[in-house]
Amino acid sequence: MGVGIAAAGPAGADLADAVPVRAAPAEARHGFGPPVEPPLRITRRFDGPPRPWMPGHRGVDLASAPGATMYSAGAGEVVFAGPVAGRPVISVQHADGLRTTYEPVSPVVRPGDRVTAGDPIGVLEAGHPGCPAAACLHWGLRRGMEYLDPLLLLGFRVRLLPI
Repeated sequence: MGVGIAAAGPAGADLADAVPVRAAPAEARHGFGPPVEPPLRITRRFDGPPRPWMPGHRGVDLASAPGATMYSAGAGEVVFAGPVAGRPVISVQHADGLRTTYEPVSPVVRPGDRVTAGDPIGVLEAGHPGCPAAACLHWGLRRGMEYLDPLLLLGFRVRLLPI
């Protein structure tokens, strides 16, 4: 079973044609897989800030359904599972200084729990601001203080196209 990519709204326009189908979580490159059930429906792309304190979109938003199970993208240790500004957030520390975050996700894990790629970590809640679907997962990735596009974990490359 492959992970398809589907565009959803103007932020993901033509993405389905531009990004190839990839492997399922168990076959994902470098031990990482998607945090949601396929197909991935991107509603807002990564737009990292030029400096950590500047504005930007520090992850990708993936459409799903309220109550859907969310999965750890890779093996690691849960380092945070609780509310931030009234919204449930989960953070998983991976090898090489990588950390993934998932919100708004009500956790079924606790800090200190070890997870592998594809392990359930929580349930998606509705109410992510700007989400055009019933619910969206905001999925983030950092290495140290640098924000990265989490789709890189799945082997997708960013291509700049002329406008």
